[in-house]
Amino acid sequence: MFTGIVTDVGEVRGISTEGDTRFEIRTDYDMSTVEIGASIAHSGVCLTVIDIGSDWFAVQASAETLSKTTLSGWKVGSRMNLERALKVGDELGGHIVSGHVDGVGEVVSIRDDGESKRFVFRVPKELKNFMAPKGSVAVDGVSLTVNEVEGDTFGVNIIPHTQQVTLFGGYAPGSKVNLEIDMLARYVARLLERE
Repeated sequence: MFTGIVTDVGEVRGISTEGDTRFEIRTDYDMSTVEIGASIAHSGVCLTVIDIGSDWFAVQASAETLSKTTLSGWKVGSRMNLERALKVGDELGGHIVSGHVDGVGEVVSIRDDGESKRFVFRVPKELKNFMAPKGSVAVDGVSLTVNEVEGDTFGVNIIPHTQQVTLFGGYAPGSKVNLEIDMLARYVARLLERE
């Protein structure tokens, strides 16, 4: 489990495609505190650490993960938002995020809104009913509050701090992002299906 509060921006330093895809990720994390088997969210995708170096770690992604996320487009030099798994007693600064991506969205527009920027994202049609004004969503692993919803789009405000410490500062219209809908919305929808 995660909170959607990004703690580092990593960079792909190596890729191997024999069997499952292996990514080596450069990080500023203190690697003496990361163990083999640890879970780390990579732009919202929970992956397991399988190898460790002094300033890097390696993870594997299955074909299923690659087909449902933006990881299939990663190359050497690609950057991603990183968050280590939540520990009991940690501050919950965002919202509960599982690291299980529900779909890939797209940046529709970005405009200035005071010191912040207003981002509008398009969601896959199967996710649009899960979006609610003032609800939570994780975009590339970042916990955000939805401002407004119109059809298959939703808007959020991104403050300057978030633009600086995540990938948001580099997005442009057309950028693809991993989306995780609010866990509560997922379970409410499932309960309504049973009626």
